[in-house]
Amino acid sequence: MNTDFVKIFDTTLRDGEQSPGCSMTLHEKLDIAEALERLRIDVIEAGFPAASPGDFRAVSEIAALVKTSVVAGLSRLVKNDIDATYGALKNAVSPRLHLFIATSPVHLKYKLRMTEEQVLTAIRENLAYARTMFSDIEFSFEDATRTPLPFLTLATETAIAGGASTINLPDTVGYCMPQEITEMFSHVIANAKGADKVTFSAHVHDDLGMAVANSLAAVKAGARQVEGTINGIGERAGNAALEEVIMAIRTRKEFFGAYTGINTKELYNASKLVSAITGIRIPPNKAIIGANAFVHASGIHQHGILAERSTYEIMNPEDIGLAQTKLQLGKHSGKHAFREVLEEMGYSFEDAQLAVYFQNFKELADKKKTVSRKDIEALLLQAGRRRSERVYALEGFDINSYKGGASADITLMSEGKTISEKMSGDGPVDAAFLAVNSITGYDFALVDYAVHAVSEGKDALGEAVVKLSLNGNTRTGKGHSTDVLEASIKAYINAANKIISEQKGNS
Repeated sequence: MNTDFVKIFDTTLRDGEQSPGCSMTLHEKLDIAEALERLRIDVIEAGFPAASPGDFRAVSEIAALVKTSVVAGLSRLVKNDIDATYGALKNAVSPRLHLFIATSPVHLKYKLRMTEEQVLTAIRENLAYARTMFSDIEFSFEDATRTPLPFLTLATETAIAGGASTINLPDTVGYCMPQEITEMFSHVIANAKGADKVTFSAHVHDDLGMAVANSLAAVKAGARQVEGTINGIGERAGNAALEEVIMAIRTRKEFFGAYTGINTKELYNASKLVSAITGIRIPPNKAIIGANAFVHASGIHQHGILAERSTYEIMNPEDIGLAQTKLQLGKHSGKHAFREVLEEMGYSFEDAQLAVYFQNFKELADKKKTVSRKDIEALLLQAGRRRSERVYALEGFDINSYKGGASADITLMSEGKTISEKMSGDGPVDAAFLAVNSITGYDFALVDYAVHAVSEGKDALGEAVVKLSLNGNTRTGKGHSTDVLEASIKAYINAANKIISEQKGNS
């Protein structure tokens, strides 16, 4: 398809969630879907409806929520999957069926146990069936980069003839180099009949660290859709990091001869949200989004920046939504000043939601002289736009630590009642977590636990990240406080609430 516009296809909610420990609750998926729509993502892949009842419900609710982006559901090349995807997407404003089948020799021989002709027959038959329900169909050839070009070209022609409007050629195992990706896309686009009538898409994994480079090489070769995830999360080493792809195309527009419709000022907020929900921290040296991306420590660099910003910055931090706030907030700041700072940061809330955030801000301001932008970001991400049910809330705690152990007296609030428990453990954190387990009646297993400072100074806001597991269900919780023990207990309760809510069917 001859155009300079590149669509961005986000699969954070499907492929991204397949990262170990990155499973999300329904509420978290809806929060991310809203963030992706604010980004003006062209296509949001909401999930794999046939995979489970939970996935079906999530895709259905996202389909009903999203108004401007296309909502896609993944489906194997079987009628039951196609039916499930149709049922999940029936309320979407713009639904898309995303069909896939593997085409490489290794997949055909060992996984599918099919011949090339059987694959072509399956494409024809299932596309004919799918076309009775969907007008927008994307077809993906799994492991395309290890598929012989003659067969890949023939399979592409078959899918186009069957009514697919988007053809995805994935590097499923992150095997290719940019030159090879260029050759593959160039060959198929030049030789497949009907190639000029469809959009070609790139879906690249990062096993060799080439996902973004390969995605951009595909754009240069004629692909006009790029698939990836926020922060590059995904199977194994992850997917192409969309924030990097988007800003590369924006910054080097003349080189690529292409552009996107993304609202880049929402990139920073979306990245922080995904990090908060998954519990995967953003490395400080991460391109575009990392804490050091716009920091200059070298004296030579600092001198250059002061003289002319473009000497050492090829992008403006404001371009990704990293504008610096002009107002200083503290315990005497009012709601108007707080709202002004939020708007400078790119946030906009209804009065009821703003009141919740403002109360959290005032509680923190009583403990800190100055509340920084990073502190506010942490508060917003902890509260969430769409709150899950709070089964338990921390009412109070008393920790005593001594040589060889510790005790924790924890009081939680649930359904208007306070419940207390005192437990001993190897240390204060262990004792507190055991007390929460005892109060809730669930034997949660601690999968991961980390604490770090959100901001600077002696009164820095501490952030605790806890991953809990119960019966194979793993959830991440975060907690914030100037007291790291309090932050840890809050994070544990946050993760526990998610699991308990799902156990009760409230998520």
